[in-house]
Amino acid sequence: MPGENLSRDEARERAELLSVDGYEVVLDLRSAVDEAEPADGPRTFRSVTTVRFRAAAPGASSFADLIAPSVNSVTLNGRELDPAVVFDGARIALDGLASENVLVVDADCAYSRTGEGMHRFVDPEDGEVYLYTQYEPADARRVYANFEQPDLKAPYRFEVTAPEGWQVWSNGVEESREGQTRRFAETAPISTYITCVVAGPYHYVTDSYTRGDLTIPLGAICRKGLAKHFDADEVFLVTKQGFDLFHEIFDYPYPFGKYDQAFVPEYNLGAMENPGMVTFREEYIFRGKVTQASYERRANTILHEMAHMWFGDLVTMKWWDDLWLKESFADFMGSFALVEATRFDQAWVTFANSRKAWAYRADQLPSTHPITADIRDLEDAKLNFDGITYAKGAAVLKQLVAYVGRDAFLEGARRYFKANAYGNTTLDDLLSVLGEVSGRDMAEWSRAWLQTAGVNALTPVVTCDAGGRVTELAVVQDGDELRPHRVAVGLYRLDPDGALVRYARAEADVAGVRTVVGELTGQEKPALVLVNDEDLTYCKIRFDEASLATLRSHLGSVTDPLSRALCWSALWNLTRDGLMPARDFVSLVLAHSGRETDVGVLQMLHAQVLTAVTRYAAPDWREQGGKVLAACALQELRFAEPGSEHQLTWARFFAAGAATEGDFQLLLGLLEGSARIDGLEVDQELRWDFLLPLAAHGAIGEEVLAAELARDDTASGKRHQVRCLAARPSAAVKDQAWAAVVESDALSNALVEATIAGMQQSSQRGLLAPYTEPYFAVIERIWADRSIQIGMDVVRGLYPSLQDSQATLDATDAWLAAHESAAPALRRLVLESRDDLARALRAQACDVAAAG
Repeated sequence: MPGENLSRDEARERAELLSVDGYEVVLDLRSAVDEAEPADGPRTFRSVTTVRFRAAAPGASSFADLIAPSVNSVTLNGRELDPAVVFDGARIALDGLASENVLVVDADCAYSRTGEGMHRFVDPEDGEVYLYTQYEPADARRVYANFEQPDLKAPYRFEVTAPEGWQVWSNGVEESREGQTRRFAETAPISTYITCVVAGPYHYVTDSYTRGDLTIPLGAICRKGLAKHFDADEVFLVTKQGFDLFHEIFDYPYPFGKYDQAFVPEYNLGAMENPGMVTFREEYIFRGKVTQASYERRANTILHEMAHMWFGDLVTMKWWDDLWLKESFADFMGSFALVEATRFDQAWVTFANSRKAWAYRADQLPSTHPITADIRDLEDAKLNFDGITYAKGAAVLKQLVAYVGRDAFLEGARRYFKANAYGNTTLDDLLSVLGEVSGRDMAEWSRAWLQTAGVNALTPVVTCDAGGRVTELAVVQDGDELRPHRVAVGLYRLDPDGALVRYARAEADVAGVRTVVGELTGQEKPALVLVNDEDLTYCKIRFDEASLATLRSHLGSVTDPLSRALCWSALWNLTRDGLMPARDFVSLVLAHSGRETDVGVLQMLHAQVLTAVTRYAAPDWREQGGKVLAACALQELRFAEPGSEHQLTWARFFAAGAATEGDFQLLLGLLEGSARIDGLEVDQELRWDFLLPLAAHGAIGEEVLAAELARDDTASGKRHQVRCLAARPSAAVKDQAWAAVVESDALSNALVEATIAGMQQSSQRGLLAPYTEPYFAVIERIWADRSIQIGMDVVRGLYPSLQDSQATLDATDAWLAAHESAAPALRRLVLESRDDLARALRAQACDVAAAG
């Protein structure tokens, strides 16, 4: 048997043979609080699963999925099967099936420290133990025996025995309790990957949502140590606003009873759409002051997961090829609902500036794929939770709304839910209803947008007469696959007050290589032409020379926030593509970012300009560029309105870019209270932001970090301390960090992530150089021995990207040539890292050329 992986062909064959009628899962979690660690092997819990299922061909053979250290017994239709014979560590062989079957599996399953399966977390603050499950795409088999594929849906009943004093939640409401055992109501038919259990001494807040005759009990959950920071009222407000909107536009009542939302520790994802029991990363509970952009991101995630109750949970893809059917829709609906139903009415600015940047990067990697991807197996599926499936898919749906109209799009969604409730679908099911309601040829649209990869660039070509009037404005499209684009083209000019404002706009269907926008003929000559104004389509925006010159001088004067964000996004794409020198992008940020009113855009600019200096700038200009950035950050920090979110944003940027002894002394003074900036509150989270650069540059040592952990002896504090410790500029420190991640699996997923982030400091290229050769020597072993999530973290995080030279590319190519039979998912990760490095070298060459 092929081990833990599952191929699409195997899943298809099993779905043709089997139909599942129901699961009863009994878990005993009392071992979670045992003080003694097992002498041998991992800590385990007992899992007893009863599955009732039918077989279309009596006498046939199949298999159930289970990853567990040991299996105590397997019974099929009353017949005892020898676990030593039928269980191989990942699958249970089932031979001689009847038309109706009952499978009972009694196993000892392992608690997880990787965020996959039943994750166990010990709170360093009070010693309390917290559990939660996370399964997507296929880790329910780490908790109970099942048929782990999305199209074998079934109802579930969970029974959980937990330590005394604990609370327990699952997808269904608690129906009964006897001693320490809870029994939960049977669920509607759902897929394995969205079943869920959360257990522990959590803090729990309740509310309810009512709409007509429908009442939905609401719950919000976090660790006790975070309760003092938990703004549950704000979570409930966004939740109710989302339910109002989705009930109105989907015309299908929320189908899963209650709606609990748990914010859990050491979570690998942003959130997971388990029906009735949504889980989120607990970093969405803010321990210190944050900007509105952080609240907007959390609200977007809440609404994204809520949209999944319909797109993904009620109607689910047959196989991971059509993962986009849920993720693209949820990503689009997150922003759509923010604008329509909440105070975050500028969410499309964030989408254009942030989410689409993720899509543009993913769509230019060698691993780019159509939105409807070719997912051969579970390893492929794990890697396809990417910028194409989420953000590009959402951008394409935004284009679809422009193409078919909002009313037709929403009517198509309503019909899709009603026709396929509790079932599984493919692309064709969605296209058929959209074609019905819109009258459009969805097959051609789908071929162009969903079944091809890559991003187009749209460039304006403007011709004007001697009188300063437009005689022709054309949009030129390039790319491997030319697509139909519904775009708005905006013309901008400087008004008497110096503001750059739009004075003309036309929508057009761009098709083929060159499209003339006749409606703009005769308009006054523009200072700026913005193709894809209002961000209707998915493309890279390019500029004519006159527009680019205008932006160099007046970008901060663009009055419309979305238009300005689109300009920044386009300029960043030019920089990444090696068409604009990194130092020019830095100059634009220095000149105009101080006027940026949208704090989310400002935060994105800060991240991008740091990347421009550390990765894309000529190596001999990096130090100078870093000092210029730090000086700009400090100036803006001092000028910012006291106590404002912009001041906080500039403070964090200043810390991230601190480059001189004077910078470090100021950070130390702010930490110790000997220096002060009016209105800047240095809370605990900001203290850690300041300590990281100080540690990385050797300005503080281990004793200072130990004292800070004593001050903040929490789970968050521990993560911050681990990152700072690994950041110190010492060969011995780097050896320790490498060994902790590569040679041991003792660290939890969160501490693996923190260690890697601390180790990889851009100011320490020399210290990190010795790890290039060992990296290529160990990654195949890491991929084979660790879970997929940890394998991804290590392979991506420790790639020698800071050794930005042809030699590193050559070493990467040599590994790829020598490991053609390595796991395709591992090769994909290495290829993607190689491509990022090659892009950085091209950008550096562009910057070197600009320097003369």
